[in-house]
Parts: sequence; structure tokens; C-alpha cells
Amino acid sequence: MRFSLPLIALGLILGLTSCAPKMGGKKSDLIWADEFSGHEPPNPAKWSYDTGGGGWGNNELQHYTSRPENAYLLNGKLMIEAHREAYQGNAYTSARLVTRDKMVFTGGRIEVRAKLPSGRGTWPAIWMLGENITSVGWPRCGEIDIMEHVGYQPDSVFGTVHTEAFNHLLNTHQGGQAYATDLETNFHVYSIDWGEKSIAFKLDGNTYFTFTKPANATTEEWPFDQPHYLLLNLAVGGNWGGQQGVDETIWPQRMEVDWVRVYKLK
Repeated sequence: MRFSLPLIALGLILGLTSCAPKMGGKKSDLIWADEFSGHEPPNPAKWSYDTGGGGWGNNELQHYTSRPENAYLLNGKLMIEAHREAYQGNAYTSARLVTRDKMVFTGGRIEVRAKLPSGRGTWPAIWMLGENITSVGWPRCGEIDIMEHVGYQPDSVFGTVHTEAFNHLLNTHQGGQAYATDLETNFHVYSIDWGEKSIAFKLDGNTYFTFTKPANATTEEWPFDQPHYLLLNLAVGGNWGGQQGVDETIWPQRMEVDWVRVYKLK
């Protein structure tokens, strides 16, 4: 989510449909989940909020809040909703939910079933950051972008990793692209299989990119032996999301999240 321009390395573009997922691989115990049932706000035992404006390193336009207008539960789903409104010096509001200080993960299958927003200027993401980001900084902490989508490319999603050796500042970040025609109208499962030597990125269970741990890797190439936390957010504009401008007539827009499930891999 932190990178600006998507330079896709080692990517594979696939034509995928919304058919029932073929999950592939093996998973065993469910170790963490949120089904977003009930009518309460997002469970504070599982989620916190990153709040504020200032562009978030990408010249984004939104101010992230913890208000129920921007993050709420409806019909068993989490709604992350962006509004066009003046708020504390920003022209938009939205939400960014995180599991930091609640739950972190080191490996496993992370699955999120979601329906994406539409329109120029939307930039939703499902991603992870190393828990040690406050001590070592980015990109040394590691970043796993399970899913990113920009509204001006409505049929594409992207999966990417960033590390100290592989990141957009060096034009070396590693990622892939997958394709589906109904990302903004139907739910899809975005997931990774994160093992000891590779991270496989999947859309509806179909792998479209695998990042493999390099031989003799140090933490510069592979910081993924360390715990990471999960983030769900909807940004507005920014260096990537706003490359073709922001349509001011489409708001509010929202990312709907049906569930989040994390399994231990066999």
C-alpha cells in the first residue's frame, strides 16, 4: 500500500472468474477469524484504527477516522466507507483498520472475502506490515500486499511484497497482477499462502504470483520470519490511486468485507 507506481516484476496476468474457489494447498487449524456478525461496531478486541490525514506517504486525500460513518457492520459484513466531505483539512474521510497490538501472524493462509469499490480515485487494500515497523522502519519491516485495486483499472488486482532489498524506491519490488471482470460487483476471496520459503498470492484460490525466498537470504530480502499485522483500508487518490484523477461524483464508495480467516498451513 505504501508504494506509488506499480512496477510489476515476475507477474502473471490471469483471466479469472467468480467461480467457486479452488483453494489448493493444505490448511489445518483456523487460528483467527472475524465473521463480522451482529450489529456492533468492528470488534475492538480484534481491530484498532489508524487515524489522521497528511497523505500517508502517498499524497492520499483522505483523513482516516474511527467514526461509524467510515467503518461499521451491516448484514454480517464490514463496511469501510469513504466520503467526500471536508474534515480536519482533508477533502475526504475513510477508515483504516489494523490488528496491530491485537493479533499478529507469522505464516499461514490469510483469506479475505471482499467486494471492492468502483470509480476513479478509489484505492482499497488488504495488506500486512511487520510488527517491528516502529523500531526498524519501512521497508525493513516487510510489507505484504495481499490485494490492491485502483478504480481506473477496474478489472485488475495486484499482489506485491516490499522489503529492504525489493521495494519501489529501488524499482525492485516483486509482485503480480490478476484479472476478473466483476471485482466491483461480486465478492472474491483474496488470499496468500505464507510458508517458510515462499508467499503465494491467490485470487479465488488460483495462484497468480509466488515470491520465493532467495538463496542465502538475509532480512533485507526476506523479513517474513517476523510477525506481521493485518490492515484493511480504502484510500482516496494518491500517487497510484489518483493517477487518472479522482471522480468527485461517485462518493460515498465502500469496500465490503464478508470475513477474514487465518489458518495454520500444514
